[in-house]
Amino acid sequence: MATHAGEKLQDAFPHAKLIFPTASRSRAAIYKRSYTHQWFDHWHMNEPTKRQELMRAGLRKSCEYIHGILRREIQEVGKENVVLWGLSQGCATSLTSLLTWDGEPFAATIGMCGYLPFANHIEDIARGGNSESEDLFGNEDDDPFSHSGDEDGKGGIFGREDSVSQDLPTQAVAFLRDEIEIEGENTMVFQNIPVFLGHGIEDEKVPIEIGREAKTCLGLLGADVEMIQYEGLEHWYSKPMLADIFAFLRERIM
Repeated sequence: MATHAGEKLQDAFPHAKLIFPTASRSRAAIYKRSYTHQWFDHWHMNEPTKRQELMRAGLRKSCEYIHGILRREIQEVGKENVVLWGLSQGCATSLTSLLTWDGEPFAATIGMCGYLPFANHIEDIARGGNSESEDLFGNEDDDPFSHSGDEDGKGGIFGREDSVSQDLPTQAVAFLRDEIEIEGENTMVFQNIPVFLGHGIEDEKVPIEIGREAKTCLGLLGADVEMIQYEGLEHWYSKPMLADIFAFLRERIM
């Protein structure tokens, strides 16, 4: 893992403490429910809006796990020294963990060749639409937009009295938190955490269009997000991408 100049992560940040959590094993729908290591279950990436309900349980569990690591490391090394970094599905988990984080703002988030789960609904809400959730829930009985949150219909689409007074980005993040049933306050602290996204234009596993959608969503939510796209790169990182990431981090933690 080195730049075109031969600089490795350990060289660029010699005092960094590196943690590489491993996703747990669970059944994968796309592999006929065979067991595999994955942060959450999902459907085929060429149909990212289909069967999104598969992601709920795994995302909740993984975000809670990542949040626990963040809290521990912030306490140990200080918030200004903590970076959340993910590749592919790890990037998707990192971005979801970022949006649902209610602790102190940390140094940065890095995402490589990834995407944002539920991006179609998040973007729709952030743009002021009434997100059409038929594909997500499959039937109206499970549609959160048809629920009032209480018997007299005053709870709003997120089951909260004050939802109508929330701005659109806050409503969009509230949707995500409710969708994966993550506990905690919706503090929008991610708006104070810079994000770098790197993605190969030739990526066939996570198409570049899905990566661009993640960048658009984060921008609509008020995140400080930068995205660089790499010609000729498939589903992996590259020396130029690492050089850009190192430069991005140096501006923020050194």
